[in-house]
Amino acid sequence: MSESMSSQQSPENERLIRCFASVFPSLSREEILSVSSDSAGNWDSLSTVTLAAVVQEEFNVEIEPEMIPELNSFAAFQNYLERAGAGK
Repeated sequence: MSESMSSQQSPENERLIRCFASVFPSLSREEILSVSSDSAGNWDSLSTVTLAAVVQEEFNVEIEPEMIPELNSFAAFQNYLERAGAGK
């Protein structure tokens, strides 16, 4: 198994996928892994704030309000959580 595949299946990543699925239920797992505000037609500012709230609750982290506009993709949330040391 490649390193990127194993990281896609980490417990933290699975939790993040569930967060995205709760806000974007029409997206498949594969779509979630590559989704961004540009690629998802129904991702608007309210979706971003909702997603940030769901992620904060799930990972017990506080996302600074000024960071929220930068969290515009699955990868951006993933990177933010890694930097914050969430889920460790």
